[in-house]
Amino acid sequence: MNDVKNIRLFTPANILTLCNLLAGVVALIVTLRYHAYETAFWLIIAASVCDFLDGFVARLLNQSSPLGVQLDSLADDVTFGVVPAVVMYDIYIHTSSFYGLSVEWMGYASYVVLIIAAFSILRLAKFNIDTTQTSEFCGLPTPANALMLLSLAMLWEQGSVVLYQEHILVISVAAALLLISPIRMFALKFKGFGWRGNEVRYLFILAALALIILFPRYSVLAIIVLYIVVSTVRWIVAGGRTEKK
Repeated sequence: MNDVKNIRLFTPANILTLCNLLAGVVALIVTLRYHAYETAFWLIIAASVCDFLDGFVARLLNQSSPLGVQLDSLADDVTFGVVPAVVMYDIYIHTSSFYGLSVEWMGYASYVVLIIAAFSILRLAKFNIDTTQTSEFCGLPTPANALMLLSLAMLWEQGSVVLYQEHILVISVAAALLLISPIRMFALKFKGFGWRGNEVRYLFILAALALIILFPRYSVLAIIVLYIVVSTVRWIVAGGRTEKK
């Protein structure tokens, strides 16, 4: 067992992970107090950058540790699990039923969106013990899910999309199921820079750049939806394998 006296709490990588967590906590505050979904979206962007850098810095400085792994998952569950669940809940209670269903019944249904938080922690726990997720993911990564839902919330705040409570329920359940699905989703991890073996990654990056240029307002949502569609088609064509060969 590790000697707890020798565990370093405040390494550069762990500090970045804590910044990820704090960005998530502030996103919760601005959502619940001010309903500022655009601000929450940018905070999740910042958290995602910290989430990427903490692992990079840990490897660069050779400071990877079991503590860092646990800390990363705990921070991610708040930032990329609890935050999108709360955001979807907050939008839900500020919208109405498309079919004119009773306020009381739809009020009970509002708690369904919290499945996002529950399935996010399942996704993170599975990732920690799944040795097959090195060059691809099994299920939608929690940061991608959070960015998808926060970008949708931002678009709703800007009046660019119309959402009813039924939409939010369907989207929340679908997103939660994608988190724990067996679909193998490619990671943007290049073992080399050649075309062979990286075709999907290069084409996806080109498509993402095109979406950013042509539809900047909708680009984040569109890119993640495209990522889900491409990964799903790729997985089906590969015969629905649940483990990378």
